Amino acid sequence: MTSDLGDFQTPDCLVEEIINLLDPVGRKWPRVLEPTCGSGAFIKGLLRSSSPPREVCGFELQPRHFIKARRLAATDVATRAAIQKANVFDIDFGRDIRWKTDGPLLVIGNPPWVTNSELGAMNSANLPRKSNLKKLNGLDALTGSSNFDLAEAIILKLLRELARERPTIAILCKTIVARNVLQFAYDNSMAVSQAWLRRIDSKKYFNAAVDACLFYIELGDSKPCYEAAVFADLHSPQPETVLGFSSGRMVSDVRSYEKNAFVEGYCPLAWRQGVKHDAATVVELRREGNRFFNKLGEEVAIESEYIYPLIKSRDLFHSTAPRLHVIIAQQRIGEDTEKLKGEAPRLWRYLESHAALFARRRSSIYRRRPPFSLFGIGDYSFSLFKVGVSGFHKSPRFQLIAPVEGRPVMLDDTCYFLSCRNARQAALITAILNHPSTLDFLRSTMFTDSKRPVTKKLLQRIDLSNLIRRVDRSEIIESAGAELRRISSDELSSNRWPDDLSSMLNGFE
Repeated sequence: MTSDLGDFQTPDCLVEEIINLLDPVGRKWPRVLEPTCGSGAFIKGLLRSSSPPREVCGFELQPRHFIKARRLAATDVATRAAIQKANVFDIDFGRDIRWKTDGPLLVIGNPPWVTNSELGAMNSANLPRKSNLKKLNGLDALTGSSNFDLAEAIILKLLRELARERPTIAILCKTIVARNVLQFAYDNSMAVSQAWLRRIDSKKYFNAAVDACLFYIELGDSKPCYEAAVFADLHSPQPETVLGFSSGRMVSDVRSYEKNAFVEGYCPLAWRQGVKHDAATVVELRREGNRFFNKLGEEVAIESEYIYPLIKSRDLFHSTAPRLHVIIAQQRIGEDTEKLKGEAPRLWRYLESHAALFARRRSSIYRRRPPFSLFGIGDYSFSLFKVGVSGFHKSPRFQLIAPVEGRPVMLDDTCYFLSCRNARQAALITAILNHPSTLDFLRSTMFTDSKRPVTKKLLQRIDLSNLIRRVDRSEIIESAGAELRRISSDELSSNRWPDDLSSMLNGFE
């Protein structure tokens, strides 16, 4: 990989698989464009294929790759192949290329897998100009304040500048890039006639730990279609799922979403993110008997009322008990911490002794805040019963969280939770959220290649009230009872549930 341009040169074996998948290239597309051809792997594959195109045009910025690609292009006289040294962002693909051949156009290749912020950190010149984000009237609008992938910028540039050509684009990229491009096409009513994604093993081909695919998208003259079949690999005959849209939102599995669309709505309770501190070294503690130690190995002897059990994403996903404890020095965001000098002098001295670590926290949320501030803290954090879920895991599992030794359990900021009034409410909500309809809805709307597949925004779309009305009452009550037995709740003394279970969805106070 070349760090400045973020490129992964495509191995010949992968190129061959892709060209075989698209075969016969030359009969379908007499013209082929490769906007970032690297050292010419796709050029070589096209020229050696059973059906080579009549004309190939390629561009490459890096001199050593350009020289190799140009030499490869010169070896074949049957195909007109022209390789030019140029920055992809300095070219207008619809205006600057002088084709000698007519007919359908295929764009193929493997543009750089790097983001604009990564390139900016390297002071790279390989960036499009910056302006307002993703407006169809120009590539200048692709950047703005948000981070984006360079491959995404290139694909959108191709779609915009080649729109009149009605091209077919088959490009290797991250799966999130493919989704972003499809979302952009939908938002801007682009004439997409067909699209699909075929996953590739990026570890095998590029030694890269990233979800990647061959993304195929056609522009045509027929009625637009914004669904995209998703295949497990380059050879699978049937798709695993079909990406699509519902009410303007992209969903990962259209068919499953349609079956469980009744779950879509608005959650009557507020989902919260766990506590954020960015100081795990000193505020997260392990317990040995009645003693606590920080990650530096120091014993921490502070007022016990400021120490709480802590649960993390891994604990939620595997339904394990809290393994750590955490120091909570505030009860709400922005609360003055100076009062700890008098109310908890040992805690204050401990925090003061590690003030330098807190000062090094990079997030801007701590600026102009009281010393040792936390985020994601409020009355809801101290409820004795909660329902939590990991934000990081690909299979959502909801867990009823009960107090430990009478103390409320805190969650870290990799988790989301609902605060509940009592164990019975928490058990009922856990049962509803773990119902197959809820889980299928989430799986149909979440994207497992995202860094955080489960988000607060997604969870807030779960309509608990509608679920209660639609699912089997006895099944939910049985499941809720099992949750109460698991935590040995005092609520087991009464097996009576209200006739209207939705009455139990009143918010935490």
